[in-house]
Formats: sequence, structure tokens, C-alpha cells
Amino acid sequence: MLLSLTLILFCGFALGGIMQKLKLPALLGMMITGIILGPFVLNLIDASILEISADLRQIALIVILIRAGLALDLKDLKKVGRPAVLMCFVPATIEMAAVTIFGPLLFGISYLEAAIMGAVLAAVSPAVVVPRMLNLIKNGYGVKKGIPQLIMAGASVDDVYVIVLFTSFTGMYQGQAFNTAGLLKVPVSIVLGLALGILCGLIIVGLFRKIHMRDTVKILILMGAAFLFVSLETAIKEAVPLSGLLAVMALGGTIYRQYGNLAKRLSVKYEKVWIGAELLLFVLVGAAVDIRSLASVGTAAAALIALALAFRMVGVALCLVKTKLNRKERLFTAISYLPKATVQAAIGGIPLALGIPAGNTILTVAVVAILITAPVGAFGADLTYKKLLEKNDGDDGRK
Repeated sequence: MLLSLTLILFCGFALGGIMQKLKLPALLGMMITGIILGPFVLNLIDASILEISADLRQIALIVILIRAGLALDLKDLKKVGRPAVLMCFVPATIEMAAVTIFGPLLFGISYLEAAIMGAVLAAVSPAVVVPRMLNLIKNGYGVKKGIPQLIMAGASVDDVYVIVLFTSFTGMYQGQAFNTAGLLKVPVSIVLGLALGILCGLIIVGLFRKIHMRDTVKILILMGAAFLFVSLETAIKEAVPLSGLLAVMALGGTIYRQYGNLAKRLSVKYEKVWIGAELLLFVLVGAAVDIRSLASVGTAAAALIALALAFRMVGVALCLVKTKLNRKERLFTAISYLPKATVQAAIGGIPLALGIPAGNTILTVAVVAILITAPVGAFGADLTYKKLLEKNDGDDGRK
């Protein structure tokens, strides 16, 4: 295991640095590292690491969502209003519809299998999007109109919506009726997740004010609370719907609201933690890629993804109708809402494990989506934000 971690660190940072020199996102180099070191090429990553890969990826996601919460000004999000709600499900719904329509034409699969594929593809990646939005908040780009906050909130909630639909579609394939009640769980899970995060945030702020402790200890306490939220979601999901990831963001947002100076300090420390978490996340995503299956469906997959993204951008445009955002800001929002990685890596292999005939095709298309959209979306956002967004001079994005 130690040799595998050494290779992941050295090769991941090296290829990430090379990509940055080429003006490409570092995460692309990290994903390539995972592909090369993974079980389908050199097989140099220890099996014990691959066995806990999903848990490690989830830990990385939790780190970035805590960072997001610690920079999330709820007052700015309230100003955005209606579009923030629509961004949580409209773009994903339209993208799923596109995949359901075009999937059978390109791959010869059934419409239900295409709907499952659409649910796998439709989620945006907080792990790619959130760090970039945090950078915009830090540097004051788009903050006045709440653009980074809008994108961060939507990117976190639409994952919950998409996963519920994915579960319903796979259940239908296994002979179960479509679970309409499952859709009703989405708003309930959002409300309960926010309530849990806010309540725990208030308790933790009171604790931090009364008991002196190092910021490092506070970071570990927040991590422990976040792990508890996600574990609780899994433990009670059959009885009570709860979004643990939203609770994580709400926890950070409550600390920002109640104890702003502490939130700023902790955010800086989490930024350093994210350096290692990001590396593990994208190397392990790359390690899940079976490049042998790319050749057979690669071209059709790329065509389907291009169509799906076009429909997704239309969905974003619909969400922003009658807002104060100008054309440039709407274009940036659409570009930033393209990347896929985390959810696709997490659920892309489930249809294959369930014995769905199109399972291998679904997994391969999910992998192609990651390889195309993660770098394109990340690079697009990095390249355009200074040209498309207004900067609040003298404001680092915090009020």
C-alpha cells in the first residue's frame, strides 16, 4: 500500500503540474495517473486501496463541501432566489430527457436503459465545480449577483435529485414500479439536510466560543460531524430521506454566518487539506476507467455527450430567464455547469453489477463523460471567468 500511495503522490502531482504548464486543469493529469497506475493498465495500485476507493472519494467530496459551506453567504443565495431552486433539477432533467431520446438511436439500447444512462450522466460534479466557485468568491468575481453561490448550491442539490431518479429507474428495470414517492423524498431530504446542518452548526459555534481549542482541532471536529451526517444518511435512508452532503454545506454556512472570522481561518486550512484530497479523488476516478471498452463505443459516446451537454446548457438558460444576469454571465454559468466526475464514478458501475445488459455501455459512457467534461468544464471556467464576470474591486467576496 505504501508504494502505491508513493506512486499516486509523485505521479499525480507530476502529471498535474505538466497539465498546468500546458494551461490545462491539473485534475486531467491526476485522472491520467489513475488510468496508467490502475488495474486495467500497469496495475500498480494496491487492491486494498481500490477496495476503499469509494470511501476515499467520498471523504474528498466532504472536504470540498465543507470548504464550500465556509465560504457560502446565505444572504447572497437568497438574493438569487428562484434560479437557485430551478438549477437544482431543470438542467439535469432536460439532459436526462436528451439521453433517453438519443441513447437508443446511438447504442441500440432500450429506452429504460437509456433513462438509466441519463441518470448516471446528468449529475454535475461538485468536486470540479466548487473549488472554482470558491476561487471566484475569494477574488470577487460574480459575487455581487451571487453567481458562484448559485452554481455551488445547484451543483450540490442536483446530485440528490439525480441519484433518486437513478434508483427509481434501476428499480423499474428489476421489475418494480416507478417509485413516485421517491421523488417526494427529494424536497424532504433537502429540508432535513439543511435543518440538521444548521442545528449542528449553531451547537458547534457555541462550543467553539465557550471552549478554547486550536483551529486544527476545530477542523477535525467539523470533519467528524460531516462524516456523521453522511453515515446517518446511509443508516436511515430506508425510513427517513436525508441529504448528508447538504447538511455538510449547511454546517459550514452556519459557521460563516455566526462566526465569520473563524470561517475565514478554517477555510484557508481546508484549502490546504484539499490539495491532497483532490489528488486522491481524481487518481482513484481514473483508476476505475477500463480503457479496453472505450474503443467500441467511444465515438458514439462522445456524440451522445455532446448532445446531452447542449440540452443541459438550454436547461441552464431556462433557469436564468428574467434574472439580472447578462448574456456573458449566463454563458459562464452554463459552462461552469458542465463538469462531471464524482457521481459518474460512484454509480456508473452499478447497472453492470445489477446485470443490466447495457451495463458495460453505461459505465463506458460515464467514463467518457468524465474524461471529456471534467477538463472541458474546468478549463472553460478557468479561461473565461475574467472575461465574462464582473469583479467587485476591493472586495474579496465576503461581506
